Amino acid sequence: MTPKQKNKRDIILTMAHRNYEKGMSSYAFFKVQNSAMSKDLVQDTFIKTWKYLVRNGKIDLMKPFLYHILNQLIIDEYRKKYRKNKTTSLDALMEKGFEPGFDNSERMINTFDGKAILLLIQYLPTKYEKVVRMRYVQNLSLKEISLITGQSRNAVAVQAYRGLAKLKKLYNHK
Repeated sequence: MTPKQKNKRDIILTMAHRNYEKGMSSYAFFKVQNSAMSKDLVQDTFIKTWKYLVRNGKIDLMKPFLYHILNQLIIDEYRKKYRKNKTTSLDALMEKGFEPGFDNSERMINTFDGKAILLLIQYLPTKYEKVVRMRYVQNLSLKEISLITGQSRNAVAVQAYRGLAKLKKLYNHK
């Protein structure tokens, strides 16, 4: 990079700082409600922009570029704050003697229901059994099932829907 190009890059960044720094600071303060944090975010925005320009990055419109970077930094700050609060509160609960429990009863019920339904599939009419098994047991898409069976995608969808409805009736009956 020639000295002339470096000088041009420095002038572009200096002008951007003069023109947009105040508005960006106000915007950042509105978002984070902390004056020092908002100034840090704006400075980090200009540092990231400078690094991008040093790597020969091209910026068509400076203002939207700067605000995009600032928004990403604000989002990162929110995430840090959220993670910190979440961890701290769990730690505080653990110190007070709270032990998180695990209730697997719903998962077990779902497992038993799933096994019961798998057994009931064999009682469906043959054309529904085949499509329901491919769709819900083998997790094939409608397009894949239509290619395998040679039927249209719409016909397969109708059979899967009707087979599922019949399966629900069988399950509720037994």
